[in-house]
Amino acid sequence: MFQVAAIQMTPIMNDLDANIKRGIYFAREAIKEGANLIVFPELWNTGYYLSKESFSLLAETPEGKTVTTLREEAEQEGVTIVCPFVERENDDMYIAAAIIDSTGEIMGIVRKGLLWGRERQIFKEAVLEYPTFDSEVGRIGVLICYEMEFPETSRLLALEGAEIIVCPSVWSMSASHRWDIQLPARALDNTVFVLGVNTVGNNSCGKSKLISPLGDILSVASDKKEEVLVRAVDKEALYWARDEVAYLQDFKEKLTPGGKAIPTPSF
Repeated sequence: MFQVAAIQMTPIMNDLDANIKRGIYFAREAIKEGANLIVFPELWNTGYYLSKESFSLLAETPEGKTVTTLREEAEQEGVTIVCPFVERENDDMYIAAAIIDSTGEIMGIVRKGLLWGRERQIFKEAVLEYPTFDSEVGRIGVLICYEMEFPETSRLLALEGAEIIVCPSVWSMSASHRWDIQLPARALDNTVFVLGVNTVGNNSCGKSKLISPLGDILSVASDKKEEVLVRAVDKEALYWARDEVAYLQDFKEKLTPGGKAIPTPSF
């Protein structure tokens, strides 16, 4: 068993320092409830509806204030953190997330490869790579917002042995019904846990949620207010789900790029 926490917050537009301060406050509230894995939403430290010029002023390297602060928090509290941020590399900007282990080390950086709408005018599309990361709570995969809307991305993570897929998001009110459909579908299709972590307010629909490997909603946050959603995950449920619904065992390798096989869960 381990505890996951979704930090559902309303970012203050264009105020990096204030958002980091509030994010740390929420993280510590989650830690008080025993969280082992803490996930922040997409663009939580900047806000979403900014100009390219504003994002350029707030963009950071992994050595910048946002990731460094969360690394210190992870090390101090012994927790795993998924920390989205706007990453700068030379003249390019990416929507990215740092996966930080409980020692404060960066296990990896993922960049959003499938951009939505106006994002294409601001950010660079990343190479389509979907790695997994072995942490103290299991093998983690990360899909950033719009990437969850494609069934292939979560399948690729399942092929790499993901046991929980986290989805940091800024998911809109008008797409709320898709949030309610697609996240459970991805969990069931791949018999994995899914943790969707959304912003709220500023046209975001909230409803951060943890979903079981059979597509059941285990816990869901409000659609109107900030909330720290903490819920226990029973890793044995993944084995049980894969015995109950043998999608992965019966999956035909020919259906996947390169004919990759489904690996055995590592826990």
